[in-house]
Amino acid sequence: MTATQPRSSAVPDRPGRPDRHAGRGRKRGSTLLNACAGLLLAAAAVGLQTFHLSANEASAKVTYKGVKGESVDARRFTVRLDSFVAAKTIQNSDQTIATDNLFLVVTASAKSSLKPYHLGQPELLTTDGKKFDATDRVASPLTLANTWVQPDIWVSGRFFFEVPPSALPGARVVFGLPAEVVVEPFQPEVEVDLGLDEEAARKLAASPQAVYSTVKK
Repeated sequence: MTATQPRSSAVPDRPGRPDRHAGRGRKRGSTLLNACAGLLLAAAAVGLQTFHLSANEASAKVTYKGVKGESVDARRFTVRLDSFVAAKTIQNSDQTIATDNLFLVVTASAKSSLKPYHLGQPELLTTDGKKFDATDRVASPLTLANTWVQPDIWVSGRFFFEVPPSALPGARVVFGLPAEVVVEPFQPEVEVDLGLDEEAARKLAASPQAVYSTVKK
């Protein structure tokens, strides 16, 4: 017997004849690829706008305002300015610090929300736009900046400013975290109005304490 090879029912392709279905598949794939690339480019543009902030935007802060005696919640931490006095001299355990201007001694309390923080040294703002840093003539360990601010536990301490009497009317004190603690934009800060109008500021400056002692009794 002679074996006979079965005939194929398929019609062989003619040489050079293009596959119409394959062309459509390539077209669909190219369209889909272009669409994905467009979406990626759009997402990248949004990302650049979000993360590449200007210098002013990157340094912008969210300010929570309050008044003396009020607990001001800045989300990460809460601050309450309890009291303040003026003095001509600060007495430490090892030195006496005098000034021709005024020492403004601010007593404040603070607590954090989720984890411990140290507060930074605050600023004093005047109505005409001047800024005064807390004085470095009083050592940081004597201030509230040296104390851990714990979640839900109030701690108290003092900050010291050396300012001219003209800085007192309308003055506000701004509390925040040290720059190295919060590195993202829109850092929180608390601004507290001391409530000093012209008359109250004049009285405070006219009768400062001769000596304010930081020594615990």
